[in-house]
Amino acid sequence: MSKKVKIKDHEKSYEEELRLLQIELVKLQRQIITGNLRLLVIMEGRDTAGKDGTIKRIVEHLSPRETHVVALGKPSSREEGEWYFQRYIAELPTAGEFVVFNRSWYNRAGIEKVMGFCTDAQYMTSVNKLEVLLIDSGIQIIKYYLDIDKKEQAARLESRKTDPLKQWKINPIDEQAQKDWKAYSKARDAMLLKTSSTLAPWTVINANNKKLTHLNLIQDLLSRVSYPGKDRKLLRAQPDIVMPCPLLGKKPPKLAS
Repeated sequence: MSKKVKIKDHEKSYEEELRLLQIELVKLQRQIITGNLRLLVIMEGRDTAGKDGTIKRIVEHLSPRETHVVALGKPSSREEGEWYFQRYIAELPTAGEFVVFNRSWYNRAGIEKVMGFCTDAQYMTSVNKLEVLLIDSGIQIIKYYLDIDKKEQAARLESRKTDPLKQWKINPIDEQAQKDWKAYSKARDAMLLKTSSTLAPWTVINANNKKLTHLNLIQDLLSRVSYPGKDRKLLRAQPDIVMPCPLLGKKPPKLAS
């Protein structure tokens, strides 16, 4: 009986803390709109690391008019002939908007690299220069990489197969996630090493626990942006969950390998 009470108390604590953080996100959005600001959050990570669920908690109570989640599919034949960044540029925030990229131009540094969908000449060229241009134009960029260990990923992949509500998440590339685990680790480390800059650093999230991921990532996000009425006591992310990445050319935090 006491165990059930503890579980319920834990659920209540999560929901209460999440609600307070979502109120802070509403405060932030008000500032983005009134200040004509442009905020871009980039979400990358392992397959099944929880990007969808985390994004859902971020945008749940925000205005759909000024909040956009961008999750681009496979490029069309025409898009394959374009400048690689072109279709992402069209999705960037305008004044007063908050945009979340659920995967981004960093697909080329992860999935495309591991699966052989890009050549060495195409691999991760110009991305740092592009981000400097975007930041100089007034867009604030915040980049997150959600990381999980191999055992946790295996459990989540199996859950997708058995849960009828998760069937839409199953895709052929998922089948390679475990098989190519080390290749993805190597690609992740190279990406973090080469693209964590002073203006647009990476933050790595230990995403093995979904609820802690939601709370800690939102806490960190809110701590990185300015808005009136910020309740700073809510924004104390756990250092074992939120791990700032060193800058260009320095090894990233110790991650699942």
